[in-house]
Order: sequence, then C-alpha cells, then structure tokens
Amino acid sequence: MLEKKRLHTTQRDSMIDITHEVEKAVKDSEVQHGQVIIYCPHTTVGITINENADPDVKHDMLMRLDEVYPWEHSNDRHMEGNTAAHLKASTVGPSQTVIVSEGNLILGQWQGIYFCEFDGPRARTYYIKTNKDE
Repeated sequence: MLEKKRLHTTQRDSMIDITHEVEKAVKDSEVQHGQVIIYCPHTTVGITINENADPDVKHDMLMRLDEVYPWEHSNDRHMEGNTAAHLKASTVGPSQTVIVSEGNLILGQWQGIYFCEFDGPRARTYYIKTNKDE
C-alpha cells in the first residue's frame, strides 16, 4: 500500500515528528508482518529516526548540522544559495525503513520518525509504502 502525504513547513530548518502518520498508514494497510518505507522526493529534505522524548535533541541536531554546513559559505557556487540544505539532506538521507511486527512499528522506546526540512518554509510531499512479508 502506498500513501502520499503532504505537509507545509514553517521554518527554514525543522524536524517534524511523523511517527503517528506512519503508524496510521501501517494500521490502515492491515499489514501484520513486513516493513514500511518512508521516502521523500525532495533534494533539500531528509527522513531520519531519532529520539522523540526530549525536544532539545531536535534543537541540538539542527544546530550541529548548521555548524557543519553553514547556510552561507564564500565558496558555494549553487545559484539558489541553498547548498547547505542539499548537504544536510544528503547527510540525513531521503528515506528510512522500519520493520513491522504484529501490526506495529519496531522502534526503540525513545525513537520517532522525523521529516527534516532544510530549506523551508515550503509545501512538501512524502510517501509511506507498507510491504507485507511473503
């Protein structure tokens, strides 16, 4: 089952918890055992899994990515001026795969699935694909 999701980001850099959207897609698919793929087709967005208990983790991750990939760099050539967003998205990656067992996501106690915006605010799309084990 494939679901297309849309969201509107409100900041240049943000991490949006989409765990509940993924859990709902798995429940709606009625897949008991398999995997779910979360994928984003944008070049300045990433999908990651990380802690969702302490909001400071999101802050720290975005802060550190900014340190590694500053928004402005004198040697950047990309005309749009968003080279940092492309680098962050490549570092985080465009997708994640999560195991489904007994109809539930297999995530650690403190883990959540995040849509990572690096060039907002924008209207964005991502996909959730649930696959059943054969």
